[in-house]
Parts: sequence; structure tokens; C-alpha cells
Amino acid sequence: MTDVQQDALNKAVESITSDMSALWIIIAAILVFFMQAGFTLVEVGFTRSKNSGNIIMKNIMDLCVGSIMFWAVGYGIMYGSDTVLGGLFRSSPTEQGYFFFSADDWYNLFFQTVFCATAATIVSGAIAGRTKFSTYLIFSAILTTIIYPISGSWYWTFDKNAWLDVAGFVDFAGSSVVHAVGGSAALVAAILVGPRIGKYEDGKVKVIPGHNMVLGALGVFILWLGWFGFNGGSQLAWGGSDTVAAGSVIINTNLAAAIGAVSALFFTWIKYGKPDISMTLNGALAGLVGITAGCGAVNAWGALAIGLICGIVVVLSIEFIDKKLKIDDPVGAVSVHGVCGFLGTVLVGVFASEGGLLHGGGGKLLLVQTYGSLAYIFWAGITSFIVLFVLKKTMGLRVTKEEEVDGLDVHEHDIEVYPEFTTTEK
Repeated sequence: MTDVQQDALNKAVESITSDMSALWIIIAAILVFFMQAGFTLVEVGFTRSKNSGNIIMKNIMDLCVGSIMFWAVGYGIMYGSDTVLGGLFRSSPTEQGYFFFSADDWYNLFFQTVFCATAATIVSGAIAGRTKFSTYLIFSAILTTIIYPISGSWYWTFDKNAWLDVAGFVDFAGSSVVHAVGGSAALVAAILVGPRIGKYEDGKVKVIPGHNMVLGALGVFILWLGWFGFNGGSQLAWGGSDTVAAGSVIINTNLAAAIGAVSALFFTWIKYGKPDISMTLNGALAGLVGITAGCGAVNAWGALAIGLICGIVVVLSIEFIDKKLKIDDPVGAVSVHGVCGFLGTVLVGVFASEGGLLHGGGGKLLLVQTYGSLAYIFWAGITSFIVLFVLKKTMGLRVTKEEEVDGLDVHEHDIEVYPEFTTTEK
């Protein structure tokens, strides 16, 4: 084979590999898109039937508003070539196509858009059943336009010059960038909105069960499926060693979810005398959130360890937030995404095959992982508090007592999704 022929062959292989990588990212993005259905079902199943329509509307609007605002503004802030205010966020000139996106890597825009929508919808479940729909839409728009894109620009960039990237921070698919950010915003929102009527009375904590565990379980299975795209797609390439790496990421993701559910099951069995269904489901999600940061940095044993720890911690966290702090989070979003997002990120510093504490790396990576994740939590918490506090003082965050008792479906959307159940739930 001549040099000219070899050069032509190499270019053809490179072109095919590039196209396969783009196709893999698009397929992964479609799976992540489907996760919105999973979030919707989990939230609907874990809450009262009289608010089901409102939850459906919030979840679909997270995707719709996020898609438009991230295309128009958010992507430029997150992936722009020009750093602003010492790297706090990024921007790019309009002619480069980043504002009102018009560059040629549309597949990457799609992939990052569905991640942005995921961060936004985490808040929905934590404040279900008592929040004004109009106010929620404004907060969702600000989260997807400014809060999430700025935090994303601290690590996920094309030039690898972001301050956390330079520091050696590891968050492969977003335990902190996506989940801890969403969980922190959810915590602030739940505090400012306040608990549901009847949740805390006379110093006692009342359990308000969800109306349909079948929907909740189906939602978890859909999320589990979508997570293969969420984490596997974050390899951002396919072919050769990238194919092997993406496969390893998917296996690590599956193992962490499985052991997370198993550990939550046995922990609740020992603690309560019966294996708890909702906690087991949340254990699977906790394992998924926890492994998201390190799925490309740990081996299978590390994935099992992270999932095991998160499956137990999520049970303790849900109880602590609900019973000790008396913060009403109907679906456990703060614990699953916020607490386990932070924990999973930190545990990379322990279990990472390169640089992890247990693999002879010392404490440097553990330190970076800790302050990096805390930076995301504080950023999302502070900015969310400012936005929500302003909204509370102007538009108001909470519906009236009558609207909450009757259900948001009737008052916010003039519909009864389950008319036969509405009367019994008041």
C-alpha cells in the first residue's frame, strides 16, 4: 500500500469513527431525554393523585423551557471560548454561533440540553403539591439559562482550562455538575416553600404516602435505562478504546444501581423489620447518582462500594431531613440527588483507580473532589435562594390553603387527572 493510499484509508477510518461517535452521542441523548418520563412517573407515583397533572406540566415545561433557553443562551455561557470574570463563566461572540446556537456540532447541543433539563426537574419533586406553577416556570427558566450553565462551565469545557478541570477534579457525567446542583436548589426551594399542610403537626411527623407505587417503580426503571445514556454517552466517543471505556462505564453504572437497591432493601429490612419499597427504589437511584461522577474512573469493585454506601446513606438522609430537620421533600430528591451527588463525587477520591486514596494516590484527589463538589452545592444553593427569595416576596411561591387542599390540578390547570380519588385525599 502506498503512502497516499494509507493516508486515504486513515482519513476514511477517522471519518467513520467520528460519525460513529456522533451517532453514539445522539442515541445516548435520546435515552437521557426519555429520563424526563422517568422523573415524571417517580414524582407522580410518590405524591398525591390530586397533583399529578401539575407534576406532568412542570416536568414537560422543564424540558421545553430548558431546550429553548439553553439553545439561546445557556450553551454559550457553558461552552463559550471567552472566559469572563476570571473564569466565573464563559461567552462567545455571536458570529461563532454560540448565542442562538448555529454551529455544526448540533448533536453536542442536544446532549447537553437534556442534561440541563435533568438538573432543572430535580427541583420539581421536592416542592410538589404546594408550589405556584407560574413561579416555578420562572425559576426553571433561570436555572437552565444561568445557574446550571455557569456551574457547568467550571469543569465541562472543550479547552480543558476551567478552574476545576485544571485542579484535577473528576466528575465524569455529573454527580455534582448536574445532581448536586439540582439537589441543592431543591433543598433551598423546599425550605422556602415550606412543608405540605398536615405534614408536621404537634411536633409529630405524618407520613403522606404516594398514591401509586407502580408508577413510581416504572419511573425508576426508566431512569435506570436512561442512565446508561447519561453516563455511557459522557464518554463522548465510540470506537476502539472508547468503545471499551463506554462499556465499562455502563457496567459500573448498572452495578452501582443494583447494589444501591439491595443495600437499601436489607438496611430497611433490618431497621424497620420489613423491606421498604420506596426506600429500595430510592436506593437504586442513589447508586446511580453516586456512581455518575466516578463511573469512568473506578473499577467494578469501586462501583459496587460506591453504590453500597449510597444505598444506605440515602435511607439515613431521607429520615434525617424529614424527621430531624423537618424539611418536607415528598420524593426524597434532596437526599438522592444532593446528598448522594456530593457523596459520590467525594468517593471518587477514595476509589479512583488513578489517584484514589485506596490506590496509593494520597489525599490530594479526595481534597479536590470535596471542595469541588462543595463549590457546586454552595453556588446552586446561594443563587437559588436569591432567585426564590425575590420570587417569594413578589409573586409568591406557595398556593393558598384552599388550593393545596383541593389539589393543584383543579386550581392551576382546571382538570382532575384522577377524579375518583380527589375527594378521599382532601
